[in-house]
Amino acid sequence: MTELAGKRIVLGVTGGIAAYKAAELVRLLGKAGAEVHVVMTENGARFVTPLTFQALSGHPVWLDPWDDRRANNMSHIDLSRSADALLIVPASANTLAKLANGIADDLLSTLCLARDCPLLVAPAMNRQMWHNPATQRNVAQLRADGIEILGPDSGSQACGEVGEGRMMEPEAIREALIGFFQPKLLAGKTVVMTAGPTYEPIDPVRGITNISSGKMGYALARACAQAGARVQLVSGPVALEVPHGVECISVHTAQEMYQAVMQRVGAAQVFIGVAAVADFRPRQSAENKIKKTAGQAPVIELDLNPDILAEVASLPAAPFCVGFAAESQDLDSYAEQKRSRKRLPLVVGNLVQDGMGGDENTVILYDDAGRHPLPRAPKSIVSQGIVAHLATLLAQDEAKH
Repeated sequence: MTELAGKRIVLGVTGGIAAYKAAELVRLLGKAGAEVHVVMTENGARFVTPLTFQALSGHPVWLDPWDDRRANNMSHIDLSRSADALLIVPASANTLAKLANGIADDLLSTLCLARDCPLLVAPAMNRQMWHNPATQRNVAQLRADGIEILGPDSGSQACGEVGEGRMMEPEAIREALIGFFQPKLLAGKTVVMTAGPTYEPIDPVRGITNISSGKMGYALARACAQAGARVQLVSGPVALEVPHGVECISVHTAQEMYQAVMQRVGAAQVFIGVAAVADFRPRQSAENKIKKTAGQAPVIELDLNPDILAEVASLPAAPFCVGFAAESQDLDSYAEQKRSRKRLPLVVGNLVQDGMGGDENTVILYDDAGRHPLPRAPKSIVSQGIVAHLATLLAQDEAKH
């Protein structure tokens, strides 16, 4: 994943036990393609040595405002001029207070005051320090000044207490930073989505399901959230981590998925049906395990499951509906038939052999203007292309009404 390729990030590390997590963040940002330059406070260097960050980033670490490695001796200005963002992880209560009040008494705080790039901070402190009125006033001022606040989370703290103030995990901070750079094409929109397979029980140990991994749906939920949407993801059983900023509603059967969607879709502007929903379910699910009888297979009667996408698309005030068509052959024909039959403005089609279960996909977008192939790419990148196309169509649709 190189979603931060070409980005230059200045990472500030201040004094807090969570400073050790900043080392992992440097590794994650580098893996995502970013060039990372670390600036530490004196207290930050008490928790993790500058040598650690130099080894991980591949660049010298900056601590001293009087450092003369810059020819003009103005590192507090030069460091931000070519940066795409300044990120402080962890941001101590003392650092937040300095930023809110314009105090510049070390290299990092001076750099923040002299910057001309966005500033993001990930607070980390004891729960009482976080809830202290002074800290809350400072945080409110930082938000008013346009500074992005990442977290904090709630949980166990190094002091042994439990509560809000725990720093977001490095993976979540990386995700938030990637999302920060994405165009907010869906800002203000609510998107309801389905993803993954459904599972229709035959008995307590057997069921009807499929091989959908949910990866495409989860990648698209992530892309929608990064584009500024409120995302409600109704997910069948998968082994995937819920994307940052996405609300996940876990279900098993098609009927459970249908109910969860219908409860939420009335407030949505967009519905995206990515899930591989079972078309059929056993008419009756056995209470106990069906025992094998020699030479005789059980007869299982099936009933049709609800067609969630068709039901949503036929609502009187239907949201903008996007369908997915995963086919093994004749993709153009089947995708267009699905789009026409369910009256969908957009269908995303792919051959199962190109994407099912894998980390990459090759898709074609079908709309009133024709077919629009997207290059084969990781599903995270494919999802960004889908979101960009969706946003264009949604804007055109809203302009008509």
